[in-house]
Amino acid sequence: MQAWFGEVAEKFEAAFITGDRWKLYLEGLGVTLQISVFAAIVGVLIGTVVAFMKLSVRKNGKKTVWAVMADIYIDVIRGTPSVLQLMIIWFILLADAKNGVAVAVLSFGINSGAYVAEIIRAGILAVDKGQMEAGRSLGLSNAQTMIYVIIPQAVKNVLPPMGNEFIVLLKETAIVGYVSLTDLTRAANQIASRTYEAFMPLIGAAVIYFIVIKILTILLGVLERRLRRSDNR
Repeated sequence: MQAWFGEVAEKFEAAFITGDRWKLYLEGLGVTLQISVFAAIVGVLIGTVVAFMKLSVRKNGKKTVWAVMADIYIDVIRGTPSVLQLMIIWFILLADAKNGVAVAVLSFGINSGAYVAEIIRAGILAVDKGQMEAGRSLGLSNAQTMIYVIIPQAVKNVLPPMGNEFIVLLKETAIVGYVSLTDLTRAANQIASRTYEAFMPLIGAAVIYFIVIKILTILLGVLERRLRRSDNR
């Protein structure tokens, strides 16, 4: 048993201590968080626009051109793997780009936007239709009712699934190694190739991911409880 603990300690030292390799994990985590945060912002912006495009209808109830375009965008993005989307943008559409992080942010933002659009659309549709009628009866226009009555209520429906979408997005960024970006996963792989030992670096990266996501999950739980309290008042 003592020999086993000694071997584990040696592997831990080689994976994290020797040559200040722990810094590689931190740098990789920084890239992961940077891509995740900015991609989430891009995704929310795109998703909001696409959601309202999809909700647009003609007076006869048929879909507008904007709604059809939104459907096509959502179907294409949700129907293809995110890794292929990343590679298409990196190797084809933006092959001359110098900033890999910016390309990754754009790719994941476009990908996330399709899911965010559906979240926002569902959140708006979850608001009782009577709220629109109540706003109009107060003399508000459709736009004013949407801004001051519908959207504030929809936000409560949207925030929890948006938090889950960010967690999924953070984990999906593990594929950026395909375009030569050194995120947390790629940093672990690089250390594994130097130490000729994959167990400790990969487990270390998994633990870091777990801690970050656990913190986000706890914060999301706190937010959901506060939203429930405000609904019960």
